[in-house]
Amino acid sequence: MSSTNDTDAAKATTGTGTNATTGSGTSTVITNIASLVTNDPSLGDGSPLGLIQDAALVIDGDRIAWTGDSRKAPATDNRVDAGGRAVIPGFVDSHSHLVFAGDRTQEFNARMSGRSYTAGGIRTTVAATRAASDEDLERNLTRHLREALRQGTTTFETKSGYGLTVADEVRALRIAAAHTDEVTYLGAHIVPPDYADDPAAYVALVTGEMLDACAPYARWIDVFCEKGAFDGDQARAILMAGRAKGLHPRIHANQLSYGPGVQLAVELDAASADHCTHLTDADVDALAGGNTVATLLPGAEFSTRAQWPNARRLLDAGVTVALSTDCNPGSSYTSSVPFCIALAVRDMGMTPDEALWSATAGGARALRRTDIGALTPGARADLAFLDAPSHVHLAYRPGVPLVSEVWRRGVPVT
Repeated sequence: MSSTNDTDAAKATTGTGTNATTGSGTSTVITNIASLVTNDPSLGDGSPLGLIQDAALVIDGDRIAWTGDSRKAPATDNRVDAGGRAVIPGFVDSHSHLVFAGDRTQEFNARMSGRSYTAGGIRTTVAATRAASDEDLERNLTRHLREALRQGTTTFETKSGYGLTVADEVRALRIAAAHTDEVTYLGAHIVPPDYADDPAAYVALVTGEMLDACAPYARWIDVFCEKGAFDGDQARAILMAGRAKGLHPRIHANQLSYGPGVQLAVELDAASADHCTHLTDADVDALAGGNTVATLLPGAEFSTRAQWPNARRLLDAGVTVALSTDCNPGSSYTSSVPFCIALAVRDMGMTPDEALWSATAGGARALRRTDIGALTPGARADLAFLDAPSHVHLAYRPGVPLVSEVWRRGVPVT
């Protein structure tokens, strides 16, 4: 997932113990796959997962070149036996907050003892992040990336938002951009304490000097549209300013209460509206009729004992749903997509198939990417082996580390 993994990737071997180095000019066939999830309905069983049983896939360089029946696999430079394991696309975690310092253990402990969650706790992380060195922030980021990679995440988005000064937001984005192309400017996370008496001045900073300095490092702009953070008018001004600078909108919407976030996301063609816990029928209809993905983040509900998003309601209405971790030190301190899949199946009305699709192809849609989230010819060769014959085990065996091997860009990295 990051440049720090390149050396590890070069040293990695397959689960069979045989070296399977791949790269430009070489090809590898992986055979004896019990169940292959392609996320291409034109393949295999014709379902949204495009399941192929007793499958094989061919990797040429960093791309998928072929998928099909294992008995029909073509000759290649290298051959790997999957040993009857399932193979799935690498997870696409389209919502995380990984540039931070410190933790909020005491806050979590108090919340689990009865205190409710509000947006105010973010200020604790802001103070710790401002005080941290660049080296400490990057060390913490790469630690979480390695942790996520071991659990099958091959693409991730991450945000600024814990600096809230021009210099601190710029350095957060600069550090993040060294590890992913999916970088989001979130200067509008909360109004920091130093602007508590003049939030309009902070909005002016976020849409002016801070935006000018941060835009070169980011692809996206985000805003926390919520009571205690930014209202609908402020969110609109921030997202439109970012769009004028070439950043595409995404938005934290309707997490803690009903509000204008989802409707604003659809109106501005935001790539995703994230959280989507408190929705009116009009919100659901807007999402179903637009291009905005509803990104659900069950780790947040788990960690705050809040109401679960109703994924079934969204899916039945035809809304495209993504599933991500929201990894952050306050409200969802998990980097485990498999854990979020299990929560979504158990508590949000999703089937195992829907949850896996949302955590792979759905995440790709939320990033408006077509090269990841699927194992189909032409897609990037990002995949995970499961110590199980089927992807259903991700929800069937919650908490068990089933991801046994991860390949990224055609190279084994764990």
